[in-house]
Amino acid sequence: MTSVPVEVSNFFLAMQVGCAGGEALAALFDEIAVYEEPFSGTVRRHEGRAAIMAAMALGWEIPMVDTRIEIRHAETTGGEVHVAWTCHSPSLPGGKGSGLNRFTFRDGRIISLITTLEEE
Repeated sequence: MTSVPVEVSNFFLAMQVGCAGGEALAALFDEIAVYEEPFSGTVRRHEGRAAIMAAMALGWEIPMVDTRIEIRHAETTGGEVHVAWTCHSPSLPGGKGSGLNRFTFRDGRIISLITTLEEE
């Protein structure tokens, strides 16, 4: 297991607190970053910090109570940081959900984030 870069730790900390972490979360993304996520049931691509934050804000409309994100594994491969995670919250079906984030950074900011979910 590779040590988790501070930017990745800060990303997950901001995600855990939801809307209150929005400003800190936005600061982690490059202005021209790309984010791909499956949370609406289909994979969607968001281009640019403003579009990414708009997508994040949709998720904050239904707050998840007592959210805790556990990093299960992290490794750096070919310039990307791959992080396997489990989100624990009684708001999720079965109380948890798991996935993988692939981060690419430039100058300390996220330039690309691709999220996939694991089947439970």
